[in-house]
Amino acid sequence: MIILTIVLAGIVLLYIYNTRTFDYWKKRGVTYVKPMLFFGSSTDVYFFRKSITQLSAEIYFKYPNEKMVGVFRSTNPNLVIRDPEIMKRILITDFYYFYKRGIMPGITLEPILRNLFFAEGDLWRLLRQRLTPAFTSGKLKAMFPLITERAEKLRSRTLNAALEARSIDARDLMARYTTDFIGACGFGLDSDSLNDEDSAFRKLGADIFRFGIRENVKLLLKDVFPNLTDNIKFFGRLEDTIINLVVDIQKQRNYQPSSRNDFIDLMLECKKKGKMIGDSIENFDKSGTPKEAKVDLDDVIMAAQVFVFFAAGFETSSSATSYTLHLLAYHPEIQKKVQKEIDTVLAKYDDKLCYDAIKEMTYLEWTFKEALRIFPSLGYLIRTCVKPYTFADFNFSIDEGVRVIIPIQALHNDPQYWVKPEEFRPERFHPDEFNDITKSIYLPFGEGPRSCIGERLGLMQSLAGLAAVLSHFTVEPAPETKRYPSVETRADVVQSIDGGLPLMFHKRN
Repeated sequence: MIILTIVLAGIVLLYIYNTRTFDYWKKRGVTYVKPMLFFGSSTDVYFFRKSITQLSAEIYFKYPNEKMVGVFRSTNPNLVIRDPEIMKRILITDFYYFYKRGIMPGITLEPILRNLFFAEGDLWRLLRQRLTPAFTSGKLKAMFPLITERAEKLRSRTLNAALEARSIDARDLMARYTTDFIGACGFGLDSDSLNDEDSAFRKLGADIFRFGIRENVKLLLKDVFPNLTDNIKFFGRLEDTIINLVVDIQKQRNYQPSSRNDFIDLMLECKKKGKMIGDSIENFDKSGTPKEAKVDLDDVIMAAQVFVFFAAGFETSSSATSYTLHLLAYHPEIQKKVQKEIDTVLAKYDDKLCYDAIKEMTYLEWTFKEALRIFPSLGYLIRTCVKPYTFADFNFSIDEGVRVIIPIQALHNDPQYWVKPEEFRPERFHPDEFNDITKSIYLPFGEGPRSCIGERLGLMQSLAGLAAVLSHFTVEPAPETKRYPSVETRADVVQSIDGGLPLMFHKRN
């Protein structure tokens, strides 16, 4: 009897704990999605029926008359933003209320996530200040020879498939290209996954984004019990591998920048500058003056930056470039325009890919941006409130810890802002047509102080890969190609296609 009483009491307490926030949006007069026990409004996400991108887009279109819609990620109140002006405030104007991303639940970040993408507060700010000079135009231009070498191997792999008249998975093809580029540009290593079917780097890239039932259980536990789950890691299986790899490369270079101009060199240059010091974004004295913040750029933090450089560059670029090829396969008239421009520009540079040539391929850039509009690699942005914030126009406030979601996928495909958004039309990005409204909601690389620091590098790498392929090959649908491929519902931050993108590549005359 005593045991039964304890069990029943435990169930009641768990129920009370789990539903304690479920009236959060009702109290504030905000339209919201009714939550369920344990899972909140995110049951479909926890059970892999929908990705976060799909769920946020569904909510966006379900409530067309609302500026904001309340939801719950397990017990945690979230707010899906529909209004561009409110988005601007969150990302730029009132950034210091929302400087945290808050992607990973829990209190403490695991070591490998202490990087520019996942880091919060002072660590993020100091890393951003120190790393920004590493992505200047001069630095990017110096990296371009590393791209050229991989572009040649990309052509060779494509040629083999073309000569055999067999389809090739464009997703896998471009993933191998980006893996090889980032292996060289990030680690200073020749991974050669374009030639090696069992490349260790290719497997590493796939392993980083392996998200299964175990990871979802961890996510749920961290969402429900953030104060009790600090020891649960998502990337513990990769931690030692990445850290040891970065330490070994530093030793090989005698802890000094080499002449490779890769990301390890850039990190070594940053390390030589000593401790990272700056004004705190988190701590202030009684007068409101920021206190001084200090962080050592040690081996773990260096490894964390290299990890995210690899992970972010690999997945986003390969997803975006392969989907661009997929769209071009179904729009041959646009593909011909792209190829004509590539041919014309390369003729000025002795048919050699180079940094200046890529900068002149305007229509190719519009085409790539249009593909990112239809299917952005980052399907949503997330920010976390760091102190009470009032939405003055709506007369309600949110508390510290409330997450705010900006549904990029939905914004990029909303007919309110784009004429016939379902159409693939690169001319949308002509300066005469790409207006202030569409600029404000076109967010494939984010916006504000936490926008993607590697945007220009990612764009350069992606356009070079596309130019390398399209200058030598015409792409068409394969017999097994799906015109409208399914989205991988297990994807989290970065969107992915389920089952790949098989295409036919034909050598051009």
